[in-house]
Amino acid sequence: MNQHLSSYPAWRQSRWRAALWGSLALILIVPLIAMQFTTEVAWGSEDFLFAAILLGALGLAMEILFRLRLSPWVRAAGAALALFAFLLIWADAAVGVF
Repeated sequence: MNQHLSSYPAWRQSRWRAALWGSLALILIVPLIAMQFTTEVAWGSEDFLFAAILLGALGLAMEILFRLRLSPWVRAAGAALALFAFLLIWADAAVGVF
């Protein structure tokens, strides 16, 4: 199973991972900050839990995609598909499109 893992140096993986998880955490913190300045953003604890699970699933999908030895096109397509699924679920939860 180890032959499928990428051979990137550890420092590149740690920088990439830090950027990925840091940006996902920042996305989760933005509504918390917005709630301090406006009443239009009113998230409850269940909203933050849902967002954390959804963002965590996106982060795990991205991490798995970039750790496997796949062609760059397959990685890009998988990342685009994961991002599309994330945005579709987020939009449906926000306004109930489907």
